[in-house]
Amino acid sequence: MSFSTGVSVAQKASSEHPVSAEVRGIVVDSTGKPINEATVRLKRNGSPDSVAMTNATGGFAFPGLQAGTYEVSAEKSGHSSGVVSVDVLKQEHPPNVHLVLNSSADEGMAFADKPNFTVAGITDWTAVGGHGSDASLRTSETLARETTSLKANRSGSAISAGVAGETEARLRAAVAATPASFEANHQLGEFCLRKGSYREAISPLETAYKIDPVNYGNEYDLVLAYEGAGDVSQARGHTQKLLAHEENADLHRVSGDLDEKMGDSVAAEREYEQAVRLDPSEENYFAWGSELLMHRAVWPAAEVFRKGSEAHPKSARMLAALGASLFASALYDEAALRLCNASDLNPADPAPYVFLGKIDMAAPEPLQCVEQKLKRFAEQEPSDPRSNYYYAMAIWKRQKDSVNSQDMQQVDGLLTKAAAEDPKFGEAYLQLGNLYAEEHDSAKAISFYARAIEASPQLSEAHYRLGVAYERVGESSKAKAEFQLHDEIEKAQAAAVERQRQEVKQFLVVLQGKPAVH
Repeated sequence: MSFSTGVSVAQKASSEHPVSAEVRGIVVDSTGKPINEATVRLKRNGSPDSVAMTNATGGFAFPGLQAGTYEVSAEKSGHSSGVVSVDVLKQEHPPNVHLVLNSSADEGMAFADKPNFTVAGITDWTAVGGHGSDASLRTSETLARETTSLKANRSGSAISAGVAGETEARLRAAVAATPASFEANHQLGEFCLRKGSYREAISPLETAYKIDPVNYGNEYDLVLAYEGAGDVSQARGHTQKLLAHEENADLHRVSGDLDEKMGDSVAAEREYEQAVRLDPSEENYFAWGSELLMHRAVWPAAEVFRKGSEAHPKSARMLAALGASLFASALYDEAALRLCNASDLNPADPAPYVFLGKIDMAAPEPLQCVEQKLKRFAEQEPSDPRSNYYYAMAIWKRQKDSVNSQDMQQVDGLLTKAAAEDPKFGEAYLQLGNLYAEEHDSAKAISFYARAIEASPQLSEAHYRLGVAYERVGESSKAKAEFQLHDEIEKAQAAAVERQRQEVKQFLVVLQGKPAVH
């Protein structure tokens, strides 16, 4: 198994320049008080950004730099410093940068009142935003879909307190006894809605609506029932009727969901933005950011999730989504930091760990804090095959020129455990095959590649690796057959990815004072 060697300037220097320069400094507020956990960004043209967090005394450092000119800036909780240009040379005393976070005069204004971007329309999928290799792009697209899946189940949270203690039989009996009762029909409809029985909820809620057509709570429940049952047209009609009488953040968010289902993603984005304007809640921020990320507006998505995290610092899913957006923007180090922080907020939630595992595998170099958090995941959830798999891959990625045999034994054990916990986990068998191929044990490598294909027949890399292993033992005809299968699967999967990208409209974004960008 091979990994790319590209890396940010703060991590590794070119072999043409000595690794001896450093930038260090401190971040303070306008009164001179040190700022802990501020994000400090180091930029240099032609190189990826490097990111560091300040310590309790406000200090930060970027060691191991090449000689050259860098730009340094800091930000935290809606405040930012100016950009300082630093000339870095090989010297005994490194530059010491003093950054001051400026307070904003309109600090109390909601972020949604002044975003620095506008979604102007849609563009062709080939103008996909973000950076990096095709593997990184596919990972970022996967994370975008998984971020959207983290949305809350509205029917279980946004509906007013109802009749949780009542039984369905009693509620139906009440409707049968008093069929013209608004309350009886509404309570039965709300009960069915809470249970997720959307079609069953429609009839009593419709009856209640005919009895009292101006009751907001009942009509809102009816909207959710129509939406859950897939009747988008009816849901939209009632949503527009309610919005005509009242500007309401929940209604705008629902309207955004309905616009997205009807294929009008630009209208959906505007509805989500309006929901945040009216109510900058965690749910509304998350819906807006998810929409931007899904449609490859990765930089605006990162901005929304960043502001959402500042407004709701205890939201693990907001930080996880911010990490996904930053990864799509090729800010790998900062993405890892945000996801590590998300895992700390809710250590029992597997989503941040899974995100961490995926970005660490796709990033050019090992990412800071990832292995430590994945170790915790494996210790907390030893029966989860993902925890063992991603922890194994993080350890393996750290093995560069000098391989530690004890670490590799641990990798072997973790991958074996992952495969044992889920016999259909083809990737675990694939990596076990790679492990033994590196040790020149062709027989075991072939065995594990074959098991990977048995578990996941469409795992194209397993076919390719098996072909290579067959070539090494002189089985040329078998190798040729595996290479052919690999090419056929790759072609089919590439076509499927292209179709999927064409189905997801890419947003055309206009930044303030700049031309439209994709």
